[in-house]
Amino acid sequence: MTTIKQEGNQYVAYFEGRLDTAAAVTTAEDVKPLYDVTNSEIVLDCSKLDYISSSGLRIFLSIRKEAALKNNKVIVRHISDDIRQVFVMTGFVSLFEIQ
Repeated sequence: MTTIKQEGNQYVAYFEGRLDTAAAVTTAEDVKPLYDVTNSEIVLDCSKLDYISSSGLRIFLSIRKEAALKNNKVIVRHISDDIRQVFVMTGFVSLFEIQ
């Protein structure tokens, strides 16, 4: 499940549960409003994200790609050690600012 909230000049997407192949279809639709954000920071909050698959990583990559076109910065925050390990193994750690 993904919820998006505007907090000041940031748009925060809160990811929850498992972002696997089955959840990716719904999540991809949930995050589409982020594609229209301009000149803001987009925060991908993973504090309640338990798992991310390659389908989930593609969603993060799509958000980053659209954000770059609109001069937005993307920050990933509160990732667990397991998800950090996935980011390191896939090279995503160098694509995102992680807090």
